[in-house]
Amino acid sequence: MDRKLLIERSSEGKQSVVLPDCDVPEKAVRDLIPGKFLRREKCALPEVSEPEIVRHYVNLSTLNHHVDKDFYPLGSCTMKYNPKINEAFAASPYITGLHPFGDEDHAQAALKIYYEVEQSLCEITGMDAYTLQPAAGSHGELTGVMIMRQYHRMKNNHKATILIPDSAHGTNPASVHLGGYKAVTVASTNEGLVDIDDLKAKLSGDVAGFMLTNPNTLGIFEKNVLQIAELVHAVDGLMYMDGANMNALLGLVKTGDMQFDITHLNLHKTFSTPHGGGGPGAGPIGVKEKLIPYLPVPRVLKKAERYVMSWDHPESIGKVMAFWGNYSVIVKTWVYIRMLGEEGLRDVAKHAIINANYLRASLEGDYELPYRSTPMHECVFSGDRQKCHGVRTLDIAKRMLDYGVHAPTVYFPLIVHEALMIEPTETEHKASLDHFIDIMRSIRRECENDPETVRSAPHTTPVKRLDEVKANRELNVRW
Repeated sequence: MDRKLLIERSSEGKQSVVLPDCDVPEKAVRDLIPGKFLRREKCALPEVSEPEIVRHYVNLSTLNHHVDKDFYPLGSCTMKYNPKINEAFAASPYITGLHPFGDEDHAQAALKIYYEVEQSLCEITGMDAYTLQPAAGSHGELTGVMIMRQYHRMKNNHKATILIPDSAHGTNPASVHLGGYKAVTVASTNEGLVDIDDLKAKLSGDVAGFMLTNPNTLGIFEKNVLQIAELVHAVDGLMYMDGANMNALLGLVKTGDMQFDITHLNLHKTFSTPHGGGGPGAGPIGVKEKLIPYLPVPRVLKKAERYVMSWDHPESIGKVMAFWGNYSVIVKTWVYIRMLGEEGLRDVAKHAIINANYLRASLEGDYELPYRSTPMHECVFSGDRQKCHGVRTLDIAKRMLDYGVHAPTVYFPLIVHEALMIEPTETEHKASLDHFIDIMRSIRRECENDPETVRSAPHTTPVKRLDEVKANRELNVRW
């Protein structure tokens, strides 16, 4: 059936719309597309050959930096290589052809994938149940805070504050405020760990919980986590783990064994789904048994040999997303977990830790290392040593672009002055790391001998250094 829209004009010049060879009434078409939006002349489309189109998009792709192109050591973001097998499965018509309003009978395979991912995440983290609805890590944080609030509300406890360490991700205090609580900061020690004395001073019956990243944003494992959990639980607070750095723990440590009550994971980081470009993401929340009634609905349950979407949970916080989660990300996670298995996931963490410590040991003579504790998956240097040459951390980061690698996270965590936060991930081989080490040493020498080259970088990128103040005040997203 030819469904091409045509425009006809009467002898009086009146315009109308027809849909040839179709039983859809003309009035229905006119109601859908008002006349003022209809083209009156043929569209002059350019004639472009296939090679021209292909080259255009290939050339555009080379202007961007991505993990398929070269090293992407973005600290705390786990920008690992994304296996192409994930994409192949997620692109299957059996996946892409599903409709979110389809009935359960036609979505059994999809519900099975949801269910199996939830069960796998429970096994990996030691949590008792998961929801896959949250669409990002920050969304997962907010969902976790809402569950925390519901837990206290059901006990008729009206608590007002949530504690966060001073090294926390910026989304932590934002989620706390959005959830209706006040964020109270707990100091770090000279080792980069939670200051237990400061924690004790700030604990009270008013504390709803403690949001903690472990390993923390310095890459250091919180060795006192069981003591912290005991102190927080003593005031009926809940332990919440920001799972951004779970890549260091896979198969080695379960968050449930560290006495966390709530855990969020970033499937788009730890479980190898695309992270760049702002999404799509997935930030599932796992909870211990006492918090299961408050999970978002619907929950995917298995009854006999059938998977169902269960809505009968009266104490639930409700839905947190329009549909059921970013399904393609969940499919890729399912593939990744099944492909690696328990031993493979454990190797992920081991190799991530080895790679980070190799970079740390190789570069500590070139850049200042404020915290000497042995890190896990990432290490945080400081550019303070280069400031005597008039070079800032931002300049060093810009200069890296000229060498063809992405810059790491800079100026975070805030407790490190002129921070350079580097996470190599497990997917980089030694030659890649050695190349990055050579780049960092070359930039260090330039800071000493030719600082202006570093201060004026980048020199080889399509867009050179921007006026940051002007860019913030006069945002232009149409370059």
